[in-house]
Amino acid sequence: MVAQTIWYGPTTAAASPPTPQSAMSLYAYHQRILIVDASSAASRIVELPNQMLSDVIGGTGLATLLALATDQATAEPGSPESAVIFSFSPLVGSPLTTSAKFAVVCRSPLTGLLNDSLASSRFAISGKQTGFDALIITGKADQPSVLLIDEGTAVVQPAADAWGLPCSEAEANLRSRFGKNYAFAVIGPAGENAVRYASVSHDGRHAGRGGTGAVLGMKNIKAIGVRGRSRVEWADPQGLLEASRELATQSRGAATAKYRELGTLSNLLTFNRLNTLPTRNFQDSSFPEAERLSVESMQADSNSIRSSCAACTIGCEHIYPRSSSDSTGVRLEYESVFALGPLCGISDPKVVAEATHLCNELGLDTISMGGTIALAMECSDRAWMPGNSIRFGEGDALLDAIRQTAARTGIGHHLAEGSRRFADHIGHEAPGLAMHVKGLELPGYDLRKLKSLAVGLAVCARGADHNRSGAYEADFSALDSTQADRTHSVARDACDTEDRSAIMDSMILCKFIRGCLTDFWNDCSRFLTLTTASNRTGEELRDTARRIIDLKKLFNQNAGWRQEDDQLPARFFSDAPQNPGTLSRDEFQAHISAYYQQRHWETSGRLTDSRHQELTELVNQTRRALAWES
Repeated sequence: MVAQTIWYGPTTAAASPPTPQSAMSLYAYHQRILIVDASSAASRIVELPNQMLSDVIGGTGLATLLALATDQATAEPGSPESAVIFSFSPLVGSPLTTSAKFAVVCRSPLTGLLNDSLASSRFAISGKQTGFDALIITGKADQPSVLLIDEGTAVVQPAADAWGLPCSEAEANLRSRFGKNYAFAVIGPAGENAVRYASVSHDGRHAGRGGTGAVLGMKNIKAIGVRGRSRVEWADPQGLLEASRELATQSRGAATAKYRELGTLSNLLTFNRLNTLPTRNFQDSSFPEAERLSVESMQADSNSIRSSCAACTIGCEHIYPRSSSDSTGVRLEYESVFALGPLCGISDPKVVAEATHLCNELGLDTISMGGTIALAMECSDRAWMPGNSIRFGEGDALLDAIRQTAARTGIGHHLAEGSRRFADHIGHEAPGLAMHVKGLELPGYDLRKLKSLAVGLAVCARGADHNRSGAYEADFSALDSTQADRTHSVARDACDTEDRSAIMDSMILCKFIRGCLTDFWNDCSRFLTLTTASNRTGEELRDTARRIIDLKKLFNQNAGWRQEDDQLPARFFSDAPQNPGTLSRDEFQAHISAYYQQRHWETSGRLTDSRHQELTELVNQTRRALAWES
């Protein structure tokens, strides 16, 4: 197979492409991507220019731009025309802690809008060592297959023997067959069966939300294996090493102590105390049996093992055994325990651990799975599901529903569609009880008291996603301080935290690092200068964040976004109107309008004509670079 190299630049006869090793090359980048057609196994290499990479950095920023340039906003998810884009970043492979992460972007089969997921693992390091800053996978294999990428080559191999295997077994199978020096990102049975919120997994970590696993499954791709030996150069190796040592020291300090010692599950009792722990499909905001699922109770009952992602000095992961004979255990985090525990009325820690394990192995996003089952439980309580009984608190029913969803059998066929479509199938008043934004199920925060996060989740390009908006920090600060009135701007907090997330997801760094930075924008600018020699100021970097967020907005506008999509479930506005923590619809809408104004968007929530034209030109330049014909 011969790779075709295309130069990004003028197409006149007098123009000639620069060599990859030219004086204009950027540090920390390979400055090229690989486009693979799974239908034919044909591939081509495309050189990328300095300015384009600087405009979006890497990670979700680069992948979003590539998704726009390859017309993914209008491609049917899972069709041969659709693409799954794996994107790395200039920081991958550097000594900066938590930098071993990759982004994966596609049009979501769950929401129909942009989906960008992140995961930390050796896959990110091996992926960048292939010599590419991003991988674009199009087409559809004619049989269950694995895509192998080794340096500049791409090969599609049959993988029928791995089809049907759970994630960890699939990885083991493929490593045994192709070699341990490959890192594999795999899908589970849920992805093979096109469950709309199927995940992509590597080494027990998951790019979970939005259904990327389903898109790969529809393309008959069980896994992507990557290996290579390519390296990049750093702009200031000695300065980078010194900064990395400083950041590593800070990462082991007070800002991350709670997560190192207890993990994210430590949030459960705090949220319960503050009445922000969603319970029984958000009917309640506290769970009477929360203590049974607390990290303190878990650790008292069994010894957990601390672990960490690749290239991480924090080590927030806590692995718990599912039984006395369990040698592998399950990683328990707050979001999984909330979604498969209180949200479904389940208080048995063994059931929650088993449910989490099942989701991980079958390749299911735990938040969407729990949110959809919780809706089914409420519908069952209301006698809207004749012939199907799945009640709050029933552990066996929860586990059965997870298995059926991954296999798309029984009620699982409808649960596999997500809460929005499941509610439409049930009818009655169910659509008003589906707790989602843009089709993506809500994370573990009751929003009645969290005004900034309420706005952040409503406007988020991906849907209800706390990892793209950290606005809960300001909300919880206000709750903990017992202030009757909040003095900060809700819209400003939503924008500020979204900007920071956009940069961290493009560089890419773990969100837990943000608390270790004393001057966020200038510190991030420093890291990029030491790796890439970009020399941009903190304020210029913030402009880059805004560009990335506007590119996401452009994608969603092209995909059919409407202003009414920036909304929360009616339950937050209608339940317990006497409760002072209940959201006021008028106040919420005022905050949404203020957010649009803060973003310099139109009052309708759309990009201004001038911004739309500016970003469209950037997309068209990228399209020409890729020689992409729509």
